[in-house]
Amino acid sequence: MAPTIATLISSAEDGDRSAADALFTALYAELHRLAKSQLAQNGGATLGTTTLLHEAYLDMAGREAVFPDRARFMGYAAKVMRGLIIDYARSRQALKRGGAFEITTLAAEPGAAVPDDQELTRIGAAVDELAAVDPPLAEIVDLKFFSGFSFAEIGAMHQVSERTVQRQWAKARIFLHRALGRSLPA
Repeated sequence: MAPTIATLISSAEDGDRSAADALFTALYAELHRLAKSQLAQNGGATLGTTTLLHEAYLDMAGREAVFPDRARFMGYAAKVMRGLIIDYARSRQALKRGGAFEITTLAAEPGAAVPDDQELTRIGAAVDELAAVDPPLAEIVDLKFFSGFSFAEIGAMHQVSERTVQRQWAKARIFLHRALGRSLPA
């Protein structure tokens, strides 16, 4: 019988490296969807989904993070992926790498608004600021805005109602609106 996600999380939390690897393998499909959504939301056209997923794994494997449940694991994965995308955007804009010279590509879907690298960096900094004030709200932003999870999916992860998640999202948007001087998409 294969161990459950909860068992793998518990074993990984206790320092079992093989359990952490098994947890990543068990959630690979969901993490792949998360990485694909992150890239679609944030315009990482030249960064591949699998590359982002594997970079996130390497980053997560190198840290001593505790994941008491699936929701915390997915929230942490979303945060790591957001950080990697923002770091990638920053490195593309670095002047020493010709950051003033921009190559444009056609978006997969015409008219799809993709934040530019500077905008992405500003949003990431605002979410980090929110995390310092209210970490659960920042996790909602990572899961909803950056990862594309629905309110129902986030509610199921955190074992709260969809309406509760919607209220938390509204609070987070108000904070971010003030921090950025504009509003985020509903």
